[in-house]
Amino acid sequence: MTVSPSISAFSHLQSALTGELYFNDASSLDLAQKMVYSTDASVYQEKPVAVAIPQTIEDLKTLVKFANQHHLTLIPRAAGTSLAGQVVGHGLVVDISKYFTQVLEVNQEEQWVRVQPGVIRDDLNATLRPYGLLFGPETSTASRAMVGGMIGNNSCGLHSIVWGDTRTHLLSARVLLSDGSEAEFKPLTREELQQKLTLQNLEGDIYRKVYGLVTDDHNRAVIEQNYPKRTLTRRNTGYALDFLVDEGAGPEGQTTLDLCKLLAGSEGTLAFILEAKLNLIPLPPKEEGLVCVHFNSLLEALEANIIILRHQPMASELVDKYIMDFTKGHKTYEQNRFFIEGDPAALLMVEFMANSQDVITEKAEALVADLKAAGLGYAYPLVRGALTKPVWEVRKAGLGLIRNLPGDVQPVNLIEDCAVSPEDLPAYITDLQVVLNKYNLQASYYAHAGAGELHVEPMINLKTEEGKQLFRTVLAETTELVKKYNGSLSGEHGDGRLRGEFIPAALGQEVYQLLKEVKHAFDPKGIFNAGKIVDTPPMNEFLRYEEKIAQAVIPVETLFDFSAQEGILRMAEKCSGSGDCRKTHVSGGTMCPSYMATRQEKDTTRARANILRQFLTNSEKLNKFDHKEIKEVMDLCLSCKACKSECPSSVDVAKMKAEFLQHYHDANGVPLRTRMIGNFTKMQQLASWVPGLYNFMITNPVTGKLIKKTVGFAVDRSLPTVGSTTLRSWFANWKKEQKSVPASGKPVYLFCDEFTNYNDVEIGQTTVKLLSALGYDVQLPEHLESGRTYLSKGLVRDAKKIAIKNVQLLGKAMESGIPLVGIEPSALLTLRDEYLDLVPMDLVPLAKKVAANSFLLEEFLLREAAAGNISSSAFTQERKQIKLHGHCYQKALQALTPTQKILSLPQNYEVEMISSGCCGMAGSFGYEKEHYDVSMQIGELVLFPAVRQAQADVLIAAAGTSCRHQIKDGTARKALHPAEILYQALAVQEPVKATGA
Repeated sequence: MTVSPSISAFSHLQSALTGELYFNDASSLDLAQKMVYSTDASVYQEKPVAVAIPQTIEDLKTLVKFANQHHLTLIPRAAGTSLAGQVVGHGLVVDISKYFTQVLEVNQEEQWVRVQPGVIRDDLNATLRPYGLLFGPETSTASRAMVGGMIGNNSCGLHSIVWGDTRTHLLSARVLLSDGSEAEFKPLTREELQQKLTLQNLEGDIYRKVYGLVTDDHNRAVIEQNYPKRTLTRRNTGYALDFLVDEGAGPEGQTTLDLCKLLAGSEGTLAFILEAKLNLIPLPPKEEGLVCVHFNSLLEALEANIIILRHQPMASELVDKYIMDFTKGHKTYEQNRFFIEGDPAALLMVEFMANSQDVITEKAEALVADLKAAGLGYAYPLVRGALTKPVWEVRKAGLGLIRNLPGDVQPVNLIEDCAVSPEDLPAYITDLQVVLNKYNLQASYYAHAGAGELHVEPMINLKTEEGKQLFRTVLAETTELVKKYNGSLSGEHGDGRLRGEFIPAALGQEVYQLLKEVKHAFDPKGIFNAGKIVDTPPMNEFLRYEEKIAQAVIPVETLFDFSAQEGILRMAEKCSGSGDCRKTHVSGGTMCPSYMATRQEKDTTRARANILRQFLTNSEKLNKFDHKEIKEVMDLCLSCKACKSECPSSVDVAKMKAEFLQHYHDANGVPLRTRMIGNFTKMQQLASWVPGLYNFMITNPVTGKLIKKTVGFAVDRSLPTVGSTTLRSWFANWKKEQKSVPASGKPVYLFCDEFTNYNDVEIGQTTVKLLSALGYDVQLPEHLESGRTYLSKGLVRDAKKIAIKNVQLLGKAMESGIPLVGIEPSALLTLRDEYLDLVPMDLVPLAKKVAANSFLLEEFLLREAAAGNISSSAFTQERKQIKLHGHCYQKALQALTPTQKILSLPQNYEVEMISSGCCGMAGSFGYEKEHYDVSMQIGELVLFPAVRQAQADVLIAAAGTSCRHQIKDGTARKALHPAEILYQALAVQEPVKATGA
C-alpha cells in the first residue's frame, strides 16, 4: 500500500519536524542515508521512501499523521540488527536510536525501570548496576540492541532459561496508536478491562476486537491446537495469542488482558513504543564458572544437553566446529581459544553462578560425573571468573565469524530461529540434517541448546536463481519439521519478511486469519511496518544480491592487494550487518569512534561497508568509486583500524576508505588541503630550515588563525611546531660525541619517522638516550618517511611508491637481523600492516621480513626484558601512578599490552589503562574545521574526563603523537611518550654495558 509522496509533501514534513528527514534522491546525503537504511542484519535489501530521525514525541505524531494522509507505512528502527528483514521495506524508516535514549526512572524498591525505546540493553545495565539490579534478557547483540527492538522481537538471549524473555519482563508500555493517539498497555483487572471496552476510540476498538478473539471458544480451541507446545518457552511465531489464552482469558476466568503480551514480538506492526516499564532482577551471584564440554559429534552434544538441563545451569550454549575453526588465526578470537582441547565437533558452554567458587566446583563436578557416566563428552575444562568473558565472546561472535567464508556460498539466516523443546532437539536436528543432506548443504550450528533453539545457518549461494529457490525450499521443508515437533518457526529473531509467508503453514489458515484480524484492529490503514508477519511479500525477493543474478559483476581493479579477501567487493560483502560497530563508549572498545559521538547510522562501519557494496555491485560508471554518496558516508571514518580487529568479520574499512579516496580523487581531482596534508613531511622539512619563524607564524594568534582559516583547519586547534633541529641532524652530532665512548652495546635500528624527525624531536632524542643507557648501540638506517600521511588522505599511489622503496631499503638493512624499533605507532605499524598489501608480489616476502623484524619501542623493550637483557634494577624505586591511553593502531594490531607491561617494569610504577577508544584526533581528522567538533566529542566520551580527573602527580602516557596533541588541546595536560617516562625513571641515565652483549 506504500506510495511515494511528492517532494513538496516531504519538504513540508521536513519543516514540521524537530528532528531530521532524508527523502530527496537528488541530494547525495539524502540518497546515501536511504541506501544505508536499505539493509539490516538480514539478507534483504530495499531502499526506503525516506528516513526520519525524530527528536520528540511530537515528531512521531507528525510522522503518523503524515503516514495516514499519504498512505505510507512507517518502519520503526532501533539498532537495525534484525535478522528477518523487520526494518527493511519500501516505507519511511523511523530511527529512534539517536534521540530516544533516556533512562526515565529507576525504582529500586519495586525493581522496575522506565526507559525510552532507544536505550541499549548493556548501557541500561551499566546504569542499573549501582542499584544492584539487572534487565535480564541478553541477546548476543546486547552491546547495541535497544529496548524497542528487543520488545519488537521479544528478545531472549543466552540466559533465557533462567531470566526469561522480554515479554516476561515488559510490565507496561506507553505507545502511539495508528491514528496518532496515545495509549498505555498493561495488565488489566476485570473492572479496568470493562472501562477499556466502553471507549469509543481506536483504543477501545482494539480491546473489543482482541477480547472477542481470545474469549471465543472456537478461536481458543484453534489456538490451543495449532500454536507450539507450551513446554517450549521460545514461542514467537505470529502474534502471541497463545499467551493471552494461557492467562485464562474467557468470560468467566478473565481477570486480566495484557496487550503487552501482543506488543512483544509484534515487530513494530501494531503500535509505536514511546516508553517501556521493565521488570528488573537482582544482580546475579558474583562468582561464575563455565564447564566447556567437548564432544565428538553434534548429536552427542544435544543428547548431553538433556542431562545438563537437569543440573539447572544458567545457560547451555552450543558452538560447532565450523564456527570454532573461524577463530583460528583471527586477530581477536585466536587468543580466546585457550580453553579448547583437541578438535571437538561441538562444544556446550554450561554456565553456573554462585556466591562461592566452592559451590560452582560442586555443581561442575556433579555435572561432569553424570556426563561421564552416560559416556558423553571427552573433555570438561572449567573456566572461572574473568576468563569466562573471552570464552563467551567465541560464542557471541558466531554470526559475524562465519561471514569469513570465501566464495559466494555463504551462511544465510533462514532456519536459524526455529525452536523445539530441548528434549526434541536431537530428533529434530537429525531430521533437519536429512533435509540439508538431500540438497548437499553444509550448515553451522550454534547458540541456545538449553532453550531448544539452535541457530542453524545453511550455506547457500543467493547470487543465483537456483540459490534463491533453494532458499525457499529449505524453509518450506523445515517448516514441516517444526510443525511435526510442535515447535516455533521463530524463537527470538522474529518472522519479519523472512518467515511471515510460512506462518499459515506453521499455525494453520484459521490462526493466520486471526493474526490478520489483530493487525487490522490495531492498524486498519497499515501504516505500521506493513509486509511483516502478515501479508508479507515472497520471502526470496528483495535480497541483497538481487542484481547479481542478472549479470556478473566485473572485478574492481585496486591499488591495495585485496586478494586475501577475494577483492574489495567481497570484503564489503563480509559485513553481516550484526552491528557490532554500533556499541557506545559505555561498552568499551574503539569501533566505531564517530558513531559513538554522532549516534548516526551513516557513521557506522556497517554503513560504510554497505554503501561500498551497493555501488561496487550496481554502479554503471567505469570508475565505480566515483559517487558523492560514498564520500558522504566515508567522511567521518577516522581510519582508526578498530574494525580490522573488533569486527567479527574483519571488515577493514580503513583500508577500503583509502582505496576509495584514491579512485575518487582520480575522478574529481585532489583538493589542495588533501595534497598539503599528504605532503606534510615535505612541508615540515621546509619549516625545519627556519623553525623559529615557522613556529612564530603558527602560534601567533593573528597569523596562526589566518593560516588555519586559509588551509581549512579549525581555528581552535593548535598546530604542531617543529623542533629547533631534526632528529637525524641531532643524531649525527650525537653520534660524533659518542665516539669517545667505546661502542659495546647490541645494535638496534631506530625508525626515524616523519613526525619524530621534525615535530617530536625531543622524544626521539630521549628514545636514543634511553636505548643507549640500557646498553644498545642505536643506528639510523636509510629510509623514507612512512607514507602515513598519504594513506590517511587516500593518496595511495604516493604511499605505494614509498612502501616499495622502504621495503627495499629496510629489507637490505635487516639482512643482519638487527631489529627495527619505532617510536610513533601510526608510522611503525604501517610497516606491519599496509605495506604487506601495497608492495608488488615479488616484494611481499621481503615486506614480511621487514614487518616481522619491526617493533614498537615498548614491544622491543619488553622482549629484551623477557630475555633478561633489561631488569627493573635499572630503574628508580620511586612510586608513580600512570594512566595510559592506547593508540588506535596499537589496539587494532594487538600491540598495546607491551606498553602497559613495560611501563610497569619499574617496581613501584602502577599503570592503569584508560578505557578510552579513539582519542578523536586521528591524524589530520581533528584539525579539519568540519571535523573538529566531532573530534572533540569523541575525546569527551572517555579520554578527556579521565585525564581531567587524574591527580596532578599522575603521569599521562600516550605513545601516539596525535593522541598527545589531542590530550593537550582537550585538557591542557601534557601527555608523555612511554620513552620519556622510562628515561626519567632510569636510576642512571648514562650508557651502561649491555647485559648479555
